[in-house]
Amino acid sequence: MGRLAEAWVAPPAQRELRELVRYRAKLVRYRAKLVHLRSNLKAQVHAVLAKEGVAVPMSDLFGIAGQHLLDEVPLAEAYRMRVASLRQLIEHIDDEIKKVEGRLAPFFAGDLSFDAIQAIPGVGPVLAAVFVAEIGDVSRFTSARHLCSWAGLTPTHHESDRKVRRGHITKQGSRLVRWAAVEAVVRQRGDTPIRRHHRQVGERRGA
Repeated sequence: MGRLAEAWVAPPAQRELRELVRYRAKLVRYRAKLVHLRSNLKAQVHAVLAKEGVAVPMSDLFGIAGQHLLDEVPLAEAYRMRVASLRQLIEHIDDEIKKVEGRLAPFFAGDLSFDAIQAIPGVGPVLAAVFVAEIGDVSRFTSARHLCSWAGLTPTHHESDRKVRRGHITKQGSRLVRWAAVEAVVRQRGDTPIRRHHRQVGERRGA
């Protein structure tokens, strides 16, 4: 009767690619946690130097000049031990971050769609990988609205008589695509269409 919605099953190669990207996304999140932890450790080193009244003339305390300063600066024993421990932890985390980035590098090498989608503001290599792998053949969607609906990014729709109420997004479809879309919006820089729309909505609705 033509009343059942047609389902799209990704081909085997596409499903394998999805598995790689989902693993890649987990690595990226792991990397983000490592970077956050490293920033916290660096802040602790700055705090210790501030307690000892040590001025830091360089912009990057953990560059070559900064490392030389940390090697030579006289500190009380307790502070010296703490700084040494923090530096070891930072070095270990740097190594872990490099390992993760090394495992991410081979994915999507030479993929033209992967390169093209990065022209969208806010979309970098990681988010581009998610979009390409999860969406697959984008030509199966007749419009951008259909793609957004498939990804669960459109609002819920409740209609009764002549009243229409729209709620939160449906959250159907790929959770990873929704995560990537939100991340891309957060990373928008400059006067992009999305930022302009956000500003207009804010002005219309007020505080």
